[in-house]
Amino acid sequence: MNGQVLIAGLSGLLFGIGLAVSEMVNPARVLGFLDLLGHWDPTLAFVMAGALGPMALAWLIARRRGDRTLTGGKIHRPTAKHIDVRLVAGAVLFGIGWGLVGLCPGPAVASLGIAGSPAWIFFAALIAGMALHRLLPRPG
Repeated sequence: MNGQVLIAGLSGLLFGIGLAVSEMVNPARVLGFLDLLGHWDPTLAFVMAGALGPMALAWLIARRRGDRTLTGGKIHRPTAKHIDVRLVAGAVLFGIGWGLVGLCPGPAVASLGIAGSPAWIFFAALIAGMALHRLLPRPG
């Protein structure tokens, strides 16, 4: 097994554990965060705020390494600043799905082993959406 696969696997495992410990694999937690007019649950805000420090440190280290990964690969930072209809439509669809189900891709994958059929149905829809995106024509 090469270093990239090992680091990616360990990173995914750490991310999944963090999602489980913070209960972000529980759709009720996420839906509670989105319920601004009802019984608002700030847990997701604390999880996101807690991730800022380690992520800022990781970007600082990456910049000092010349935007190279631990295994020497190039880090490609996003440079596009163009906002178009496809980007906005995708963001709206993502938000609608997140609001309806209470899961986004990371927690959905992390919950596959514990949440039963709802997580698998969501994951199947996620894969179908990704496949549909590949089939749609690209603009210009």
